[in-house]
Amino acid sequence: MKLEEKLQILRKKNGYSQEQLADKLGIARQTISKWENGQAIPELNGLIALSKLYGIAIDRIVKDDDECNLPIYKGAEIDINEMISFLIYAKKNTYPINGNKVASSRTKSHDYSYSENGYKYLDTYLGGEKFSGSEAVWYLDKPIWSMNYAGRITGDFFDNDFLKEALLSVSADAPYRGPKIFVKGDYHYHCKVEGEFVWFQGYEEIFYLKEKIYECYFHGGVIS
Repeated sequence: MKLEEKLQILRKKNGYSQEQLADKLGIARQTISKWENGQAIPELNGLIALSKLYGIAIDRIVKDDDECNLPIYKGAEIDINEMISFLIYAKKNTYPINGNKVASSRTKSHDYSYSENGYKYLDTYLGGEKFSGSEAVWYLDKPIWSMNYAGRITGDFFDNDFLKEALLSVSADAPYRGPKIFVKGDYHYHCKVEGEFVWFQGYEEIFYLKEKIYECYFHGGVIS
């Protein structure tokens, strides 16, 4: 596999556009384009930055042998941007609208599932006012992404319909729970995330006026 092919596969496998990767590395988008077109080769500093960002050794990026190439090929069939598009659609068509509810996979669990074009999504949780659960995505029956979450209601004025409205506003740039901020009347939803889609952790909370009435922690990433 040529270096330019590896660079393109690694970028797409980790869910970055050329613009996003350039921003992460602090370089021009045109530089990324030249790398992937074979018109230029990353200097040492660039290779070090890519190695840290993708979590792989520089040898696996630059060497042209099967031992280094096979781990990069593995999972390259997964298009993360396509996965995110599916995930967003699945989220919006399950719990927030009480749609696609399925039989419990665990004793007294609440389960929602959605499938399309080889992808399958499952959201399963236990509890009510205090809850814990997980969301996962499979592609061709292979698990490729998962997120665990746990939360609780902490105030008297919690409105589950408001939470569902916030979750319906989930976007492709933050495909985890809801948006950074969602406001309706006296209710305020906030969501903070650290990391990227491939490895992240976050926290969401709801306020009624100035009182915090709900909180939830979540974390997850791409799995293989």
